[in-house]
Amino acid sequence: MKIPKNGLPKEEIFKILQSYKGEDLDWKSGKVLGFIYDPGKKVHDVTHEAYTMYLTENALDPLSFPSLLRLENEVVRMTANLLDCNSEVVGNFTSGGTESLILAVKTARDYSRAVKPHIKEPEMVLAITAHSSLFKACHYLGIKPVVTRVHDDTFMADVDAMRTAITDNTILLVASAPGYAHGVVDPVPEIAALALEKDLLCHVDACVGGIHLSYMRKLGYDVPDFNLNVPGVTSLSVDLHKYGYAPKGASIVLHKNKELRKYQIWGCSRWTGYPVINPAITSAKSGGPMAAAWAVLNYMGDEGYMEIVREVMAATQLMIEGVSQIDGLRVLGKPDMCMFALASTTDKINVYRLAEEMKKTGWYLQPQFARENSPSNLHISLNRSTVPQARAFLKDFEETVAEIKNREVDQQTRDLQEELKKLSFTFDDESFFKLAEMAGVTGTEPPERMDKVNMLLEALPYDISEYMLVEYLNNMMTAGNK
Repeated sequence: MKIPKNGLPKEEIFKILQSYKGEDLDWKSGKVLGFIYDPGKKVHDVTHEAYTMYLTENALDPLSFPSLLRLENEVVRMTANLLDCNSEVVGNFTSGGTESLILAVKTARDYSRAVKPHIKEPEMVLAITAHSSLFKACHYLGIKPVVTRVHDDTFMADVDAMRTAITDNTILLVASAPGYAHGVVDPVPEIAALALEKDLLCHVDACVGGIHLSYMRKLGYDVPDFNLNVPGVTSLSVDLHKYGYAPKGASIVLHKNKELRKYQIWGCSRWTGYPVINPAITSAKSGGPMAAAWAVLNYMGDEGYMEIVREVMAATQLMIEGVSQIDGLRVLGKPDMCMFALASTTDKINVYRLAEEMKKTGWYLQPQFARENSPSNLHISLNRSTVPQARAFLKDFEETVAEIKNREVDQQTRDLQEELKKLSFTFDDESFFKLAEMAGVTGTEPPERMDKVNMLLEALPYDISEYMLVEYLNNMMTAGNK
């Protein structure tokens, strides 16, 4: 594909773009139970206008665009106040949870370099339920992730296991509020107390839950403690583009004080160009996401958020009770907010096949692999747009489960899973294409069904399945090379 010699008319450009969206998930349907946080048209229109108003302004230099510095400070302070933070807490606006988490881990690494210079091979202790972005942070920053188990019944981090995992090289403990997979909040006070005892930093990943849980507490729900008021917690991340309902590209990383936050910031004056100072990873960036986040917080207000949380939690309770009554399924743990995972208790229900069959009725559920003591399951996140669809979901879901139960178990795929466990693979193209063929994945187009792919990836060792994922994406993202 090449840049056209002569520019296309505006109408044709948008016609093409619209055609490209034809196979995308219908995020306005209320049937996408993951990825999407839809606040409704009124809120969307406000954030869209604020976003485009600041589309061109560059947040690289606050001296050139001081309004962006003001917006960032106000968004950070509104978020910190919602989380009951004291006046010493500081923070910054980032592009999302991944960037916030990487910055929190970078802060811990650079802080340890300054105050514990004897640590040459830093380690971070986190539960198997911690978000994948924390593993990415370790990979990027040269930190060893020390992964611990969670309790079988609650899927909460096992504090005793974390204690055992601490070594002389440990610099950071991590807790989730909640863990994305199961919607369960870790025992933050106990983990933070352990960090205090061992003179370690403690980060709380509240990216998905920070806003929603805070408003649940305002409504009188029994919400576990997780914020920076908990003794021992030194940093916290919270996304505004999830249950804050801001457009994508909006998250906050908070630190207990400026003394810690300075290890997050990077500056450079040694090159021949202008002096650079970055509080986050990116340098040049549109002011759009920041303005939109500011707009949604002010437009919604506490009352607007509480109204949404009240409705979403009622729908969540309805759906959890409904799926729990279906024979052959169970909800994992005791979810603390509007997200949960459901697993099969019988060979007659394969959750990956269930997800594919639900697609036929327009529903999207997220498959999650069996890992450690967490079985194969489907993740469900509710948001404002899901509320009016809750009963329709239960009807379609119950009918789909009944239909699957009446089919024969896919023994061929299960036999293939067992065979995979016995095979030995190497990290090369031949092994990749062999596995891809076994999974029914060929070429650069996404497969029509993912159930077989998910079952096979789940059966592989972590390093092999991750290699497969990387190689597949690397091959798929060459489709435009002609």
